[in-house]
Amino acid sequence: MITKEKLVINGGRKLKGEVSIHGSKNAAVALVAAAILVEGKVIIENLPKITDVCILLDTLEDLGGVVEHLGHDTVSIDCTEINKSKADKNDLNKMRASYYLVGALLGRTHSAEVIFPGGCNFGARPIDQHKKGFEALGATFAAVGGYITAKARRLIGTQIYFDKISVGATINVMLAATLADGMTVLENAAREPHIVDLANFLNMMGADIKGAGTSVIRIRGVEKLSGGKTYSVVPDMIEAGTFMIAAALTRGTITVRNIIPEHMESLTVKLNETGAVSIEEGDDYITVKGNRRPKAVLVQTLEYPGFPTDLQPQMVSLLAIAEGQGTVIEGIFDNRFQYVDQLLQMGAQIRVEGRTALITGVSKLIGSPIRAMDLRAAASLILSGLAAEGTTMVYNLEYLDRGYEGFVQKLAELGADIKRIEE
Repeated sequence: MITKEKLVINGGRKLKGEVSIHGSKNAAVALVAAAILVEGKVIIENLPKITDVCILLDTLEDLGGVVEHLGHDTVSIDCTEINKSKADKNDLNKMRASYYLVGALLGRTHSAEVIFPGGCNFGARPIDQHKKGFEALGATFAAVGGYITAKARRLIGTQIYFDKISVGATINVMLAATLADGMTVLENAAREPHIVDLANFLNMMGADIKGAGTSVIRIRGVEKLSGGKTYSVVPDMIEAGTFMIAAALTRGTITVRNIIPEHMESLTVKLNETGAVSIEEGDDYITVKGNRRPKAVLVQTLEYPGFPTDLQPQMVSLLAIAEGQGTVIEGIFDNRFQYVDQLLQMGAQIRVEGRTALITGVSKLIGSPIRAMDLRAAASLILSGLAAEGTTMVYNLEYLDRGYEGFVQKLAELGADIKRIEE
């Protein structure tokens, strides 16, 4: 029997204290998949203990890899004896990043059959750019019967222009090209920090990748990648941003540590625009002090270094209690405002028109039973509950567990009145 849990939040408390950020969820899922390309043992540190990572580690074992947990956030992976190219482990179809196994297995074994990815449902996320990249490298590609399949006698480097900036396609084709013959050039590539992290990981193992973090990435294929190295996952900019917004929402003071402040610039600028906070930056920390009601602002999500789509729901929660009318334009996904109905139950005044949310701020939100619709919406609703008057109950916590480690405990340590209990 599966135990369902809910959060019970008594709002109105100012959060105060320090919080240390875990490794990036978006980087971690790419690095674990990339371990398939490595012959020998690789140790990954600062690995978040979240559902998506656990599912991928189980999948590596099912494929013939050896996984050893060395500590709370440190894992040893040895994929030298990978002996399968079909990945159909239970729960693999519940996460989007499962498609990284296609690029990794194609690069390592020249064959991949991976159960079709799932994950958060907030609009079409086509894999046409993945297909374009794999076929350009010389592979056949199909997505039928609930599986993605890719095969090639050999992979040959080439020039690939992505018609649309795609984080997933950039990572997937990078994985496949790492062991291909010759030079692969990816143009109009995504520039997110976790793409840079993946390139750094692969280069440490012997890859030859240049330009990650720019729109042009050059990958000179090598014969093999060798283990015997230890790599630490980059800090999670989305987790960090969630706590920064929490400080503004509750008019508290939170110091977010173990981060790269440069990654937070788009959020820092917007928080300053609201006039609700004072912000202090150090080498590896940011302190956000909320001191007044925010003013409404315009936010448009874009590819990095623009405002992250994964912080859009949390920012809507902040603007829901702002003074004036704010506007949030979703520039990445078609239908990422499904959670808005839950905020309306809390007294928010939000009108959604296509990819735009028009938000008329209210003086306060009211606690209510609400249900998470996806990973980042779960965080948004929890933050709203922290700022609301009265008691909020949040259901569907399986979404939260996919991307945040120890989130509830961290909030409690900051002074939130929040408990996770069985329904």
